[in-house]
Amino acid sequence: MARIIAIANQKGGVGKTTTAVNLAAALARAPRRVLLVDLDAQGNATMGSGVDKREVEASTCDVLLGERDARSTVVRTAEDFDLLPGNIDLTAAEIQLMEAEGRELRLKQALEPLRGDYDFIIIDCPPALSLLTVNALTAADSVIVPMQCEYYALEGLSALMDTIEALRQQLNPGLEIEGVLRTMFDVRNNLANAVSAELTEHFGDKVFRTIVPRNVRLAEAPSHGQSIVGYDRASRGGVAYLGLAGEVIRRQFERERGAAPAEAV
Repeated sequence: MARIIAIANQKGGVGKTTTAVNLAAALARAPRRVLLVDLDAQGNATMGSGVDKREVEASTCDVLLGERDARSTVVRTAEDFDLLPGNIDLTAAEIQLMEAEGRELRLKQALEPLRGDYDFIIIDCPPALSLLTVNALTAADSVIVPMQCEYYALEGLSALMDTIEALRQQLNPGLEIEGVLRTMFDVRNNLANAVSAELTEHFGDKVFRTIVPRNVRLAEAPSHGQSIVGYDRASRGGVAYLGLAGEVIRRQFERERGAAPAEAV
């Protein structure tokens, strides 16, 4: 049964899509069965996975509107993970869903039949606390929060935590924080180090040990329609995302091992 992980932060430019694509590719190399869901109208996760968002027959939009089932919309990527592609049509989907009954549950209902097909389902969220993000957080078991270690990012993190808590109470009581991921990190920056220390003090072991550095190869990979794992896995960015995948797998193993005695009883 797949663990569904949303990659979310309402602040733009923090590495959500980079994390979603590269984590999916790194987990696929583990090897794990992985589905990446592009829920951002920009379609960057789709393009970064080597799929042209302008040429897909159907997208996440069609799935949310109930015009296609998720399984028939999934496409296979060259990096051994599956993709539910996204494009500009998602903007229209969000508008059409505004007045729809059960609008927050559309993605959860669409993904439920697929949970047995995968080990992990990764959702790339848009950079806003929109209806699409609410759909992702309602469908997810947990959230990875990528963030830059800067002052404004801490304020944004606080707002996201409030949203997650509200969703727990109203729509998804089982939603957890999978972890906070420090991205675009520059060890020479004193502020980044100070914010990093504050994060660790506040969130403890919820902060991933993996730190994603600023890395030219990481920035180049999407222009080639590849993840960093496919483009240059030996680069600092490649090593970081392979390390993140290892942490995610280990946490899932510990979670399953902890649940085993209760299930046996």
